[in-house]
Amino acid sequence: MNKKEYLKDKSWLLAIKIVAYIIILLILLAFKVNKEATLAISLVYIVGMMIELAIDYYRKKTFYNNFKEKLEKLDQKYLITELLDDPSFVEGKILTNSLYEINKSMIEKINEYKIKTQDFKEYVELWIHEVKLPVSSLTLMLHNRKSEENKKLQEQLARLDNYLEQILYYVRSENAEKDYLITSINLAKVISNVALKNKDILLEKKINLMVSDVNIDVLTDSKWLEFIINQIIDNSIKYSKEKNAYIKIVAKEEDDRVDLAIYDNGIGIKKEDLPRVFEKTYTGTNGRSSKNSTGMGLYIVKKLCERLNHKISIKSVEKEFTCVKISFIKNNYYQIVKERGEG
Repeated sequence: MNKKEYLKDKSWLLAIKIVAYIIILLILLAFKVNKEATLAISLVYIVGMMIELAIDYYRKKTFYNNFKEKLEKLDQKYLITELLDDPSFVEGKILTNSLYEINKSMIEKINEYKIKTQDFKEYVELWIHEVKLPVSSLTLMLHNRKSEENKKLQEQLARLDNYLEQILYYVRSENAEKDYLITSINLAKVISNVALKNKDILLEKKINLMVSDVNIDVLTDSKWLEFIINQIIDNSIKYSKEKNAYIKIVAKEEDDRVDLAIYDNGIGIKKEDLPRVFEKTYTGTNGRSSKNSTGMGLYIVKKLCERLNHKISIKSVEKEFTCVKISFIKNNYYQIVKERGEG
């Protein structure tokens, strides 16, 4: 608040005070009050009005400038009520009390929605786990009864299982802090689990899986990372070439991080699609030509990587290759504690 803004806001009050002063002056003249008394009364009135405005301006300027400054610094604007000093004027008190009530009402409503969302999330997770049981049973039954028709049914069940996994981790990613545990895990073990899960489809499509230099420990959540790598491998399989297809997985350890690269010689991604592959439901040209694409896999992968503080990037050339790289940041403090424990 500056003086110009304040005076503009008080223009109606100033006009009333000027009219009142003129009326007082006319009354004094009507009663034939001498000039010295009239001048003294006028001086007292004008000085009093100026002091009143000055005090009112200073109080409001201090409060509102402080309000604006603190609000600008806050990331979570609704916390402003916790930082405000108690104002010394009525309008300020009304404002702060109103903000407090509004904030209280908003928090109550948010908590209400949080409870409802949490209930729904728990129900969805429970439902997914219940559905996965018969899917696993059917897969096992079909695996023991090999035939061309059963093989096709197995493929559809594998797709169904993959979609269930997507839903499960999408729900978990919305409230990830309670669902993952960061520990030191070996990349080779996680990749082995993913390879085993995709063994049948890799053999059927004659895709050569090459893994090297992955015997490295990283800080992550093993289940979440397994899902992330599985989604990337699933895409590599989905968009593989018909002949001489391969997927190459290699890790490289740097001073401050570990890079895991998943490379395939599949159909690649168009240049115009590449910047948007991590967007929600974005399928791109390849996805539109495939009925199996939902556009959710890489979106969830990106979201989970952000939650785990991993960096993910993708490079691709259409009809040549696609390479997805996940970078795991090293934690020096964790490493020191681990080494001491081993010693």
